[in-house]
Amino acid sequence: MEIKVQSIKFDADQKLLDFIDNKVGKIAKYYEDIVRTEVNLSLLADPQNKNVKVIVYIPGTEIIVEKNADTFEEAIVDCVGVLKGALVSAKEKRFK
Repeated sequence: MEIKVQSIKFDADQKLLDFIDNKVGKIAKYYEDIVRTEVNLSLLADPQNKNVKVIVYIPGTEIIVEKNADTFEEAIVDCVGVLKGALVSAKEKRFK
């Protein structure tokens, strides 16, 4: 599975990129036919100013999850948690 990370208006450090690869890479076990995954990181003006948007492309559709948190790591963990359920649901619908 290809994971593309885009950080908007800042440069993500290698530690954050490794964290993303580790956490987002685990979703492949919930849906084997993932085409690719895009992770967009951005900063907001809000107190919880770290925004993470994850787009998972699967055959026939895409799943989009967006979360805000105090840190990018928290937002990524939240996104992956939601994606697990969404991918299991999509897999069940596809193979009924």
